[in-house]
Amino acid sequence: MDSTAQTYQHRSLSIKLWPPSQSTRLMLVERMTKNLTTPSIFSRKYGLLSKEEAEGDAKQIEDIAFATATQHFEKEPDGDGSSAVQIYAKESSKLMLEVLKRGPRAKEDGELISEKAGATAETVFDISGGRRAFIDGEEAAELLKPLRAPNSYTKICFSNRSFGLDAARVAEPILISIKDQLKEVDISDFIAGRPEAEALEVMTIFSSALEGCVLRYLNLSNNAMGEKGVRAFRSLLKSQNNLEELYLMNDGISEEAAKAVSELIPSTEKLRVLHFHNNMTGDEGAVAIAEIVKRSLALEDFRCSSTRVGSDGGVALAEALGVCKHLKKLDLRDNMFGVEAGVALSKVIPAFIDLTEIYLSYLNLEDDGAEALANALKESAPSLEILDMAGNDITVKAAASVAACISSKQFLTKLNLAENELRDEGAVLISKALEGGHGQLNEVDLSTNSITWSGARLLAEAVVQKPGFKLLNINANFISDEGIDELKNIFKNSPDMLGPLDENDPEGDIDEEAEEDAGHDELESKLKGLGI
Repeated sequence: MDSTAQTYQHRSLSIKLWPPSQSTRLMLVERMTKNLTTPSIFSRKYGLLSKEEAEGDAKQIEDIAFATATQHFEKEPDGDGSSAVQIYAKESSKLMLEVLKRGPRAKEDGELISEKAGATAETVFDISGGRRAFIDGEEAAELLKPLRAPNSYTKICFSNRSFGLDAARVAEPILISIKDQLKEVDISDFIAGRPEAEALEVMTIFSSALEGCVLRYLNLSNNAMGEKGVRAFRSLLKSQNNLEELYLMNDGISEEAAKAVSELIPSTEKLRVLHFHNNMTGDEGAVAIAEIVKRSLALEDFRCSSTRVGSDGGVALAEALGVCKHLKKLDLRDNMFGVEAGVALSKVIPAFIDLTEIYLSYLNLEDDGAEALANALKESAPSLEILDMAGNDITVKAAASVAACISSKQFLTKLNLAENELRDEGAVLISKALEGGHGQLNEVDLSTNSITWSGARLLAEAVVQKPGFKLLNINANFISDEGIDELKNIFKNSPDMLGPLDENDPEGDIDEEAEEDAGHDELESKLKGLGI
C-alpha cells in the first residue's frame, strides 16, 4: 500500500471549481436550448419553444444563474467554489422549469409558436392495457371498433394482445383504411403463444396491411421473430424511408435475422433511436447491425445490450459508431467485448460531444479497456449524466483514470462501478473525485468491491451532504460491524440515502481487514495530500 499511495500523491493537483470557463458556460446554454426545444409533457401542455426563442431564454437563464452563483462565491469562506457550482446548477434548473411552464411567447399577430393544436390531433389508440390475453375475430372486431369510425389516430398500440388468424383478418381492412394517417405503430408482443406457422401468417397480414404507411416510430419487440419473422415483415420494412425510432428487442435476432433487417430497411437516414436489446446476435450479427449503424448518421440512442456479441463484433460496432456524431445515449451492456473492443470503442468516444448516458457494464473490459475508455471520456462528453462500468474486473490499477474521468463530469447524476475489484485504494480515489462539485449526483453504486470501513467511510462522507442525493450502495463488501454502526451514524439525518447492507461480510477478506486495523492511522496520514 505504501508505494501505491505515494503514486497517488504524486498525481495530486488542486481543483478550482469557480468560475467556470467560457466554453463550459456556452455548453450549458446549448444544453438548455436543446432541452427547451425537445417535445415533452410540458410542451404538450404549454407549447413548444422555437430554437430562436429557446436560445434567448437559455442565455438569459445562464446569465442570471452565473451572477447569482458568483455573488455567493464572493462570500464563500473556503473559496473552492463547490457550493457556487451547486447554486449555478440549481438556479439554472429552476429558471428553465419556469420557462417550460410559461411556454412560447405570443407573436405580434397573436399566433403562438406552439404544438398544442397539433397535439390534440395526434391521438393514440391503445389496446395494450389489462391482462395479457389471446383475442379471436369477434373480440378483435369489438376492440377495434373505434378505428372503423372517422378518426385522427396517428399512433396505434396492439401490444400485450395475442392475435390469431381470425383476429388478424378482422384487423387487416381496418389497418388498410387508416394506414395513410399513421405515424407510430407498436405491434410488440402481439403473437405470444401462437404456433410458428400461424404467427408468421399473422405477421405477414399485418405487414401487407401497413405497407406504404409513412412511419416515424415502429416497435416490433417481444415477438420471437428470428429471420423468418423479420422476412414476414418484408413489405412493411421495405416501404419505410422515414423511420426515426426502431425497436427490435427480445426478437430472437440471430446473425441471419440481423442481416435480413439490414437488407430490408431501405433508408435509416432519419433514424435517431435503434434498440436491439436481448437477442442472440453474436459477432456476425453485430457486423450486420454495424452496417445499419453506419447508415444512421442522425443516431442519438443506440442499444445493443445482452446480444452475445464478442470481441470481433464489438470492434465492428465501435468502428461503425464513429460516424454517429449526435449520439446521446449508448447502451452496450452485458456482452463479451473484452479489452480489444473496449479500446476500439475508446477511439470513437471523442466523437460523442452530446453524450449524456453510457452503459458499459459486464463487457469484460478489465483494467486496460476501462482505462482507455475512462481517459477518452474524460476529454469528451462534457454533459455526461450516467456512467455505468459495473462488472468489468476493474482494479486499483485503473482506478486513477476512472476517478479522473469522474472528477471531470460535473453533471453526473448516477455512477455505477459495482462488482469490480477497486478495494479501499480505489474507493479512496473515487471518493476524492466526488468530493468537489457534482451537485446533481443522486446515486452511487460501489457494491461488491472488497471495500472495508476505511474506503466506505470516505465514500459516505463524499456524498452525504450533496443536495438531492438519494442512494449510496456499498452492499456486499467487507465492512466491520463497528464500521456499519459508524456509517449509520454518518447518515443519521438521512438514513434512506444508505442502501441495504444485508449482504455485507464483516469477516470477509481477513488479510485486508487486518491491514485496515493495523494501518488505519497510516491511511489517514496518506489521504491528506491525496487528490485527482
